[in-house]
Amino acid sequence: MSKPIKKIAVLTSGGDSPGMNAAIRSVARTCAYHGIECIGIYRGYQGMIEGDFKELGPRSVNNIINKGGTILKSARSKDFMKPEGRVQAHQNLTDAGVDALVVIGGDGSFSGALAFNSEFGFPVMGIPGTIDNDIHGTSHTLGYDTALNTVVEVIDKIRDTASSHNRLFFVEVMGRDAGHIALNAGIGAGAEEILIPEEDLGLDRLLESLQKSKASGKSSSIVVIAEGDKIGKNVFELKDYVEANLPEYDVRVSVLGHMQRGGSPTCFDRVLASRLGVKAVESLLEGKSNYMVGLLNDQMTLTPLEQAIKGHTEIDRELLRVSDIMST
Repeated sequence: MSKPIKKIAVLTSGGDSPGMNAAIRSVARTCAYHGIECIGIYRGYQGMIEGDFKELGPRSVNNIINKGGTILKSARSKDFMKPEGRVQAHQNLTDAGVDALVVIGGDGSFSGALAFNSEFGFPVMGIPGTIDNDIHGTSHTLGYDTALNTVVEVIDKIRDTASSHNRLFFVEVMGRDAGHIALNAGIGAGAEEILIPEEDLGLDRLLESLQKSKASGKSSSIVVIAEGDKIGKNVFELKDYVEANLPEYDVRVSVLGHMQRGGSPTCFDRVLASRLGVKAVESLLEGKSNYMVGLLNDQMTLTPLEQAIKGHTEIDRELLRVSDIMST
């Protein structure tokens, strides 16, 4: 029979994403609702190694649901990759009377949780927090919806100046391995072309598309590029190539960078975070471990951490078709 859980710890790890604070709040308040203690771990796994813990009560998480980033801070811990680091982390949790752990982060964070459980049999539960939406087992990760809205808002502003000066803008968005942000934001912002890692458009087809846009009467164009797209070595070399082959275009580049991570989370991300936090805590109380909580068909689901880490998300082929039609 598994040990009754009386105290749960929560940490955020890896890149921050809007909605992490709302998830921390949900974990703390769900613990309070069920009459158990909650401990916040600062600076992710590094804070677990250093024993940087703080009690989280229902009032200590007031007024954070609307804040971006993470009040618990985040860090990438090289020490946790070493067995001795994980031994120290486990000792600190044991000394603090912690019985289970909720990890809010991406696949790297989940890999650490899986290793920790494997070595010590310590109950763990994952909440997907990454703006890239590239984790298997959930239709939406925390921060993805907010990032989409941020990108669309910025592209709307860029289009104003593109139209004023008859310019072509290459807008690079995050997405090293997945093009979900680029594809959805590109459609939402009315981009003329969208370049993503999953689809190799090719330089010739890009030039053909831009020439077609020019011939159809478009005086300005927006091309949204995921940072992981392989069409060129980087967006600036792509700009130079287009200018050399299509001198009629006045080309500009805008790299949105980390502004996509920040900002107040959307209502969708706040509600999602609240649901994920409740499901994570209650699943641990039911004796479950080694799962990631996710959203599929608007229902809370559990996916084994190993599957969440190793699985791949698929790009929506219908959205690709919609994108082609909308760029006509």
